[in-house]
Amino acid sequence: MNKTIFCTGVFFAALAVILGAFGAHGLEKLVSASAQDTFKTGVTYQMYHALLLLVVGSVKSIPEEQKKLVYYFIVAGIVFFSFSIYMLATNDLTGFDFRTIGIITPIGGLLLIIGWLLLGYRAYRNFK
Repeated sequence: MNKTIFCTGVFFAALAVILGAFGAHGLEKLVSASAQDTFKTGVTYQMYHALLLLVVGSVKSIPEEQKKLVYYFIVAGIVFFSFSIYMLATNDLTGFDFRTIGIITPIGGLLLIIGWLLLGYRAYRNFK
């Protein structure tokens, strides 16, 4: 599981760099400054949580079984939170009104918060 967690962190970090470059250079003439800032927020949170996955996958003091639930919450949170922000920020470029599914963003944020709290709880229980 450590390898899966770590590799997922690498994937999301690389994707954050790609999306960050796209947001900085590809979106500047296509969407408003506000939408660019929104897109950047998604990239920032994705990178934070990708780095978290790299750390969680590397730490040996927390048993793999206990990391599994944290992993699922963080990955789901990244997808729901950051990806919905990307869709909302590029709303003007598509024919679909992503605001109709805007509830996904706070659900993703809640999943990220639960992942952090669960990680803290699991780590605290393993401290001696």
